[in-house]
Amino acid sequence: MKESILNILNELIRRYPSLAGQRENIIGVYKVLEQTYSNGGKLLVAGNGGSAADSEHIVGELMKAFIKPRKPEVSLQDKLKSVDKKLGEVLADNLQGALPAIAVTGHVGLSTAYLNDCSPLLAFAQQVNGFGNVGDVFLGISTSGNSENILYALVTARAKSMKTVGLSGRDGGRMKEFCDEIIIVPEKETFKIQELHLPVYHALCLMLEERFF
Repeated sequence: MKESILNILNELIRRYPSLAGQRENIIGVYKVLEQTYSNGGKLLVAGNGGSAADSEHIVGELMKAFIKPRKPEVSLQDKLKSVDKKLGEVLADNLQGALPAIAVTGHVGLSTAYLNDCSPLLAFAQQVNGFGNVGDVFLGISTSGNSENILYALVTARAKSMKTVGLSGRDGGRMKEFCDEIIIVPEKETFKIQELHLPVYHALCLMLEERFF
């Protein structure tokens, strides 16, 4: 990894020394995400409650500029203007580079239809089944590591030959069985686990932005 990417990780651990024991796991998750994006894949993310909000937060950091400008490539700017000069100029000036990511916590019409017609615990799994392809990655967020809807989604991702990564706390729960890489922050209470998840995923998003932009 580039020194500038490692510097982001080093700063994270300086600010949150309790995460030092997760250094290699953070690198492991980063490498899975880097490989996925290098190969043209996308990220699917899910969690419950505060972790659902974290899922949306992660997508927001990846799908638009975080701290770096992400101007579209000149070739895309030219194509936009070739379609319509006036509209294309606005688009060329305002669109930003994106790392494809979808929070499967949303899509209320689909989710409510599926949980009403089929099974409430499989709504995430259904979206992983629909959106996920070989080479994509699913990130499950569960403070306990035992959220059933996350476990079903992880199993579905594995069956579809996707990569699987996790963010958890406590002992990592059952998620450990189904994740290629997992970050288990050293806290036991839910809110304290979530308080450490945020700087971890911010660092991952910064590392990916440094790599691709």
